[in-house]
Amino acid sequence: MAKISPAKADDPPQPSAPDLDILGDQVTLHPGGYVEPPPQVDALERNLVGNMARFRESPLDFLREVSLYVSGTGWRAYDEVIGQPIYYSGFSENMKAAVLQTPMLQKRIQDLADRRLATEESQGLLGQGLEKDKRKAVRKAEIETSLQEVARNLTDGMICKFESKRFIRGAYYLCTQLLTRAYHQGIHVSSEEVLRLRSVAETAAKNRHSIIFLPCHRSHVDYVSLQLICYRLGIALPTVVAGDNLKMPVLGPFLQNAGAMWIRRSFGNDALYTTLVQSYIDTLLQNGFNFECFIEGGRSRTGKLLSPKFGILSFLLDSLLSGRVEDAIICPVSTQYDKVIETEAYISELLGQPKPQENLKDFLSASSVLSLKLGRVDVRFHEPWSLRSFITEQRARVSDDKPSSGLSDPLSSQSRVRLLRTLGYKVLSDINAVSVVMPTALIGTVLLTLRGRGVGKSELIRRVEWLSARVRAKGGRVAHFAGAPISTIVERGLDVLGPELVGRIDDLPETTYYAVDRFQLSFYRNMTIHLFISEALVCAAMYTKVKQGGGPANQRISFDELYEQVQFLSFIFRGEFIYPTAGLLHNLHRTLIGLESDGVIALTRQRPSDDHANVSEPGSDQITFVEISAAERKNGRENFDFYNFLIWPFVESTWLGAVALMGLTPPASVQPDTWLDIRKTQESAQLLGKTLYHQGDLSYFEAVNTETLKNAFQLFEAEGIILVRRSSSKNIPSTVRLAPDWTPRRDQEGMIVAEGRLWDFIEKIAKSRREGKNRRDGATVSTRVLKLADLVGRRLFETAAVEGEGGDAERQKRRRGRRKVEREEKAKL
Repeated sequence: MAKISPAKADDPPQPSAPDLDILGDQVTLHPGGYVEPPPQVDALERNLVGNMARFRESPLDFLREVSLYVSGTGWRAYDEVIGQPIYYSGFSENMKAAVLQTPMLQKRIQDLADRRLATEESQGLLGQGLEKDKRKAVRKAEIETSLQEVARNLTDGMICKFESKRFIRGAYYLCTQLLTRAYHQGIHVSSEEVLRLRSVAETAAKNRHSIIFLPCHRSHVDYVSLQLICYRLGIALPTVVAGDNLKMPVLGPFLQNAGAMWIRRSFGNDALYTTLVQSYIDTLLQNGFNFECFIEGGRSRTGKLLSPKFGILSFLLDSLLSGRVEDAIICPVSTQYDKVIETEAYISELLGQPKPQENLKDFLSASSVLSLKLGRVDVRFHEPWSLRSFITEQRARVSDDKPSSGLSDPLSSQSRVRLLRTLGYKVLSDINAVSVVMPTALIGTVLLTLRGRGVGKSELIRRVEWLSARVRAKGGRVAHFAGAPISTIVERGLDVLGPELVGRIDDLPETTYYAVDRFQLSFYRNMTIHLFISEALVCAAMYTKVKQGGGPANQRISFDELYEQVQFLSFIFRGEFIYPTAGLLHNLHRTLIGLESDGVIALTRQRPSDDHANVSEPGSDQITFVEISAAERKNGRENFDFYNFLIWPFVESTWLGAVALMGLTPPASVQPDTWLDIRKTQESAQLLGKTLYHQGDLSYFEAVNTETLKNAFQLFEAEGIILVRRSSSKNIPSTVRLAPDWTPRRDQEGMIVAEGRLWDFIEKIAKSRREGKNRRDGATVSTRVLKLADLVGRRLFETAAVEGEGGDAERQKRRRGRRKVEREEKAKL
């Protein structure tokens, strides 16, 4: 592989399809090398949504625009949409009737009625003798009527209501006004992708197949932007799965008429509700209505893709596997932002503050949304693909699956889970493949991967230039870079980020920039990490030797040692990142060769032995040692350090979670099998992390964020390090304790001893931690840090003991409450 050189300003632009810039009524075609004009001529060329007239600035133009939407002039009429008919009077009633008539739902109602009837009969509530059968028939009819009414009310509150074209015209105008006041450069899409999407939509409409949009989720603006794009391009709006936390006064009905389908955050054991959701999804897909749900479930608070949530995906898969739906078209979607409106709120949540209840005032005024200039929204569509073809291809690979001619043949539960996971991770991979790296993400990444406090403007531009070249070399896309001056892009990104995130010092020989809010900037850095995760893991594994110091010979690492540490790091971060699918050994060789080509590392090779243990290609040389190259050392290890800085915060967070587990060692005064509230345990780990950060034993404050700590605890649970008792009730907390064979011992003085399986696990993580200025990992953890972990843990045990003293009375109170609810439910039936 040839060495990657930073792109120069006069380099010819890379061939790429032009972008469409959608700004309100204007749709501008930008060629691949388009650069935004200077501010004085910016109004001449804008982008697919924006540049709406404002009443104070131009009242006549404002009134003219409003009249065009009210009368439905041109494309605003939304008459000849590509897809099934929507927005007509009676749509909601037709949809409700279709859902309620589905055989699946009617069978579920009959089954529930029979089960209730059997319970009442066993309790002797139906009487005895000849009248019993008559009472039984009457009672069954009563129960079924009651369940039908419940289903009708649930359906009415769930389904989207595409009723009025006048409404959707006004909604488009209103949403565009709001969105373009915040994102003043509008929504950008690829012309090639949009044309392909329209073509696919036309074919799908003819075949009565639904397009299932599966976007990533970083902001509430995600679903607004996709609806605006579909409306502007004349594609039938999708029904959007939305959590009922947004079902608030005024906003709730508005969103429901714009396409929102309300579902509960948790279904629990409600069989009727679960069947109703499946029946609604079946009805939509059987009739070819477009559909949208977020593959990650909730919004990402950290900036990177989250692991897929399989709830709605499972419903979609079941629709096809059961044969109730012939086919559907999957379209992964990436939505990127120059700046995300909600990042300030995200940081508060990640630091442990409770998530506030959604309300209309906060929704509209988030970060002064009506007056901000946050740059642009960039929406990219992966090439759509057939869900049926995907299932057929995957089933052919399942070894335990019998040959079949149709999708409706039953799958084993294990094969179904494997199919579902493959589907989820394929969608995430497709989203990453089309994601565009925004200038703000490049700047945030550079600022957080430098050793110094700040950086001069020329150096910032140089590193952004280098990073953009690396993104393209890794197959990524960079916004606004083909042929554009890097200095212009950097200045634009700095303006969008603002002084709250990036500080600027002018009264120096060179203008210097520094990170003001590193935690919030990490959101933008995490938008790039998926491209370099393999390089970051390799460099973090090499750092286990580099941190020991000494000459280059002392810092080289054998391939076997490198492989072992990369394997370990890949294992502990499997819930954080999406890895290439080719396999660890193949990916490791490919990454090493790439880093060698870039001049970051030097490889020592020899002819392979007979077993070819670490040879990825037949006939190739065997890598025996890996070290930092002489050229990289001469450059101050800037590129090697760059990759380490990307992964170090995640190493720190996992290390913190593991150290916090040491504090779960039961003191001698409590029972060894004492269970602790898992939420309070995670909060205590966060408190420990904040203490360690302020005392200098934790390098990154972002390591204390709740999301990464939760992922660490999920890893610990999956590996049997901790035991977790899950509770299905909101009133009863889930609890946790250390597994017996992972529990450290205490000495005669009651202090936790730094040894055992958990300690060895912590030490292995610590090998790749960034070394602090005045500490060494082993000595620090075994003294001050371990004492702090024990102190925090003892408080947890004390709290559990206090709660346990009144626990019996509290449990009796909860049991009485549950029995009361059960009696009320029986009375309703």
